[in-house]
Amino acid sequence: MANILNYLPYLETDEMAFLQGIFQNMNDQQAQQFADIYRARRKTPELILFTTLLGFVGFAGVQRFVIGSIGMGILYFFTAGLCFIGTIIDAINYRRMAFDYNIKEAQKVQIMVISQMGGPYSGQN
Repeated sequence: MANILNYLPYLETDEMAFLQGIFQNMNDQQAQQFADIYRARRKTPELILFTTLLGFVGFAGVQRFVIGSIGMGILYFFTAGLCFIGTIIDAINYRRMAFDYNIKEAQKVQIMVISQMGGPYSGQN
């Protein structure tokens, strides 16, 4: 059983708790591959906050593009962040937006790692 702190020590508490459940059934090789891929895909809350704040200076919706919500990004862009209301809400909820995005990415990476390397009890180490 791999310890998440060995691979991703900078995570916030709620994200770490979720990922510990994923790491629970991984061997060291799977955990290392997961950490490498996840680290590249993960979005920090600070990045989401920064891109959200760009909405107040004329670049509304960038945060939505960053998290893969293209439709909402286009809507925010053409409506000035839904008249700044959506941008304000996103500025308040930036940590939740980052967490939700990262959880979805973690689940995708988990599926990819397990399918590439076999299940945790497949005999591959």
